[in-house]
Amino acid sequence: MNPIAFTIGSVSITWYSIIILVGVIVAWIMIAAESKKFGIKSDFVTNLLFWSILFGILGARLYYVAFKWSYYSNHLSEIYKVWEGGLAIHGGILFGLITLVLYCRKYKMSVLRMLDIVAPYVIFAQAIGRWGNFFNQEAYGTMTTLNHLRSLKFVPDFVIFGMNINGNYYTPTFYYESLWCLLGFVILLIVRKLKYTRIGQTVGLYFIWYSIGRFYIESLRLDSLMLGNFKVAQIVSGVLFIVGVILVLIQSRKPKLEDMYNNKEKVEVVHF
Repeated sequence: MNPIAFTIGSVSITWYSIIILVGVIVAWIMIAAESKKFGIKSDFVTNLLFWSILFGILGARLYYVAFKWSYYSNHLSEIYKVWEGGLAIHGGILFGLITLVLYCRKYKMSVLRMLDIVAPYVIFAQAIGRWGNFFNQEAYGTMTTLNHLRSLKFVPDFVIFGMNINGNYYTPTFYYESLWCLLGFVILLIVRKLKYTRIGQTVGLYFIWYSIGRFYIESLRLDSLMLGNFKVAQIVSGVLFIVGVILVLIQSRKPKLEDMYNNKEKVEVVHF
């Protein structure tokens, strides 16, 4: 498996970088389109996404490096090499979320409204981004056999053979997570279109859905970030699951027809 897509002079462009960029662009386009339906100014969306993505990527890298500090403390020159892999999605979610909250508060935009707009497309970008792990041959799980992988009818042959690393076959957990995120994307879009879906419930469901899948998938992975004897992603998934449940329940207890996501008349338009 060659992680290099092409080379321009002395600069090598990796598949990982291309796939992450594709995920970002696709999510950006869909978020902009959904925001437009509610009369949210394009300048606001552009600036919000720019800073959220920038700090999200920075946070994803810092988060990964922090939990791999025993290695990077002796290889400081490799910290900036994000194209080689090493972006932790939970770090990206955390830093991107903080940026979004601060930016929305600055311009008096509903935080939960924007999170509901963004959530389905973030999980779709995650589904795309996991394929970067495939080309880097990372984020895979326990050792297995060719016969077992072929018995899983939903795993295509090119994925199976891509999981042949140094003569051994491994569980394609990156692929499982990509499928889980793709299904989550469809579910979130359906839920968000329902007549009585309240603001905040879509992002709450995002936290719940992704956390369930990630908690299980993380149990299969061999390259997990660790905090003592515990897998960091499972700890964070547990916290996000609880946050999601609380958010959904709080919003569901509001009076009927209050804070409906699809009630466009009550959306505050941002002015600069």
